[in-house]
Amino acid sequence: MRRHVKSAFTCRLKAAVKTTRQNFGRSRTLTVAVFSLALVGCANLSVQTLFSHYSAALQSTHALAKQGEWNAALASLPDTPDSPILDGMERGRAAMLAGDQVVSEEALQTADAAAVEQQRAAVIQLSEGLNQVGSLLSNDNMLTYSPPDYELGFLHLYLMLDYLQKNDLEGALVEVRRANRVQEEARKLRESELEQTKKSVKQNGISDNVGAILSRYPDAGKMLSSVQNGYLFYLSGLLYEAERNLNGAFIDYNRALAVEPDNTFVAKAAMRVAFKQGRQSELKLLEKQYGKYKKPSRSQAQLVIINEQDVVNARDAWRLPLWLFDSRGNPVSYSVSFPYYRSTSSAPQKALTIDGNTVIPAQLTDVNAMAQQSLNEAMPAIAVRQVLRVVAKNEVRKSLAEQDESGVGNLVANIFNALSDQPDTRSWQTLPQTAGVYSGFYAAGQHAVTADGKTINVTLNPGQTTLLWLSRQGGNVVHWQGNLGGI
Repeated sequence: MRRHVKSAFTCRLKAAVKTTRQNFGRSRTLTVAVFSLALVGCANLSVQTLFSHYSAALQSTHALAKQGEWNAALASLPDTPDSPILDGMERGRAAMLAGDQVVSEEALQTADAAAVEQQRAAVIQLSEGLNQVGSLLSNDNMLTYSPPDYELGFLHLYLMLDYLQKNDLEGALVEVRRANRVQEEARKLRESELEQTKKSVKQNGISDNVGAILSRYPDAGKMLSSVQNGYLFYLSGLLYEAERNLNGAFIDYNRALAVEPDNTFVAKAAMRVAFKQGRQSELKLLEKQYGKYKKPSRSQAQLVIINEQDVVNARDAWRLPLWLFDSRGNPVSYSVSFPYYRSTSSAPQKALTIDGNTVIPAQLTDVNAMAQQSLNEAMPAIAVRQVLRVVAKNEVRKSLAEQDESGVGNLVANIFNALSDQPDTRSWQTLPQTAGVYSGFYAAGQHAVTADGKTINVTLNPGQTTLLWLSRQGGNVVHWQGNLGGI
């Protein structure tokens, strides 16, 4: 096993300990000084981030969201948020489902502005220096929260929906275009972080230790629907079609179809646009797989139902007993914590009825799978930081023990290390578990849609598309509807 495990952070900490020894003689003062030096200046320092984790703080909110008690869920959000981005996303969606559109839009806009600011690399680098040092002696919760690209996609998706509720198609389309750009930038940032992780492993000689962690970590399989958001693609296609931007609509319907190839409702939308544009070759390929295209009559109206249901899983704490090697090459036993998901399964789309006839929406996206995939991609970097962290903590503990013959410093360090070993469970926990779509053509007039015992009257106009949006949690149904114009 390689002996050169020390990182630049470890060297800084040992230097800090050495300096503190020279200035402080008493063991109690030494202990306090070392840990104060390590943690002072951390922007995210709080009792919650130091000795607990996000899922524990949001346990009540998550439980209320699963029951569909959105007013109570909104009120239960922590008074001291983890970050403006995460708090804005949680508060924005909860307020939307609680029926407070003003608070929803304000919170989502706040999260959006904070995310834009964060993506300026220079700002991130300047602000994260002290947080990195603090996290090395505590946990990843000290680091500024950087939302994964699937969460950024949902942030813009819900901004779209806020605009649609105000009948502002132009504003919604601006968010469509921004979502594509933001997700692309987030993808590039993720690739850069993965490359930096590889370099860190090589520079610190900890590949064996990191491999020991990853080989035992509960993983999940990869698939396209875990990486890309069919819900976002379909909705953007629908809005492009409403704008008469048929080329944009055809592209995004096909992107949604690539994510969920068994979704016949998306396939029919792609065929409809292909027919309008005279894309004969593309239409024939689609018909070969999904059946003959049937053009609706001008007197008919299209009903599109977006069906969100349940609530995404929250991250949990997974503890791993692990033997690692310190900077002297000595084997040391640790108990280390990581975020993970107890379950990755999602319930199938729930049925609803239209004028007494049962229909089943087809899945557009599985948010549980997206959340799991995002965590899988982040795990190598998390494992690297954890290895460096346990080594650094052990170095500080040894230095305190050597200086303090009474054993108080060593005891305090051990207690602090155990209590501060908290996983980073931060994620957008009020998102739906899955989202699906149903679409069909009906005679113009009044129709009754029933979901979970709640009947919603829908008005369809000839030659027009009506969007009905549903969110179903715990038997509670939140809904709104709007007209998207001509088919």
